[in-house]
Amino acid sequence: MRGDRVAVVIEDDADIRRLLEQVLEQAGFETHSAGNGLDGIEEVRRHHPTLTTLDISMPGIDGFETAKRIRAFSETYLIMLTARSDEIDTLMGLEAGADDYVAKPFRPRELRARIEAMLRRPRLEEPQAVPATRPVESDAGWLEHRGLRLHSEMHLVTIDGDELELTRSEFELLHDLMSSRRRVRSKSDLAVALRGEGYVTSSYVSDADRRAVEVHLANLRRKIGESASHPRWIETVRGVGYRLTADDA
Repeated sequence: MRGDRVAVVIEDDADIRRLLEQVLEQAGFETHSAGNGLDGIEEVRRHHPTLTTLDISMPGIDGFETAKRIRAFSETYLIMLTARSDEIDTLMGLEAGADDYVAKPFRPRELRARIEAMLRRPRLEEPQAVPATRPVESDAGWLEHRGLRLHSEMHLVTIDGDELELTRSEFELLHDLMSSRRRVRSKSDLAVALRGEGYVTSSYVSDADRRAVEVHLANLRRKIGESASHPRWIETVRGVGYRLTADDA
């Protein structure tokens, strides 16, 4: 096993659960499984997994509620399994804190590719040590726009000095937009970036992927407290994508 590759599989279908275990074990993970949400939450507490796969339709509490409870104490990479035709499941899963989704029936190769893409992202639970009082005179590593500040290595976001709590995907979306400044980023471009891949021309982007970016951005705007119609930080370029507002906007 490589490094801290630990995974929890939360799935009530025994056949699918075993398939997921096999795929993850072949990818070098130590796996732990549960057949329902409550047991799955306890497995996450016990094993502190790098990755958790989570089915939506389960006995007892469903996958959405399970994801919310896991997100209250863990930053495990969370992949939700959804029915192919139920786009609303995907959107609700992202709102509950999922990092990615895979449609059923899934192909093992696709699942492994998405997992490896996520593992290339920085992990929020392993930030660099942050001093109790950060020196304001040192701006190394910070991106800043109109009082909104982001430090990639420390995974910190502040607004006018107040620290914000963002999900991994919200943080990466904001980082991409702040790094691009006034350059417009399309939804497809941002969707590919969130998957940890290269360019839109080499990656398939579905309508659900683009809608997922809209959901992440709506959640981000809510957390930073801005209106899409009167943005302070992020403006929508209709029919194209998103970019930062002008410095003097």
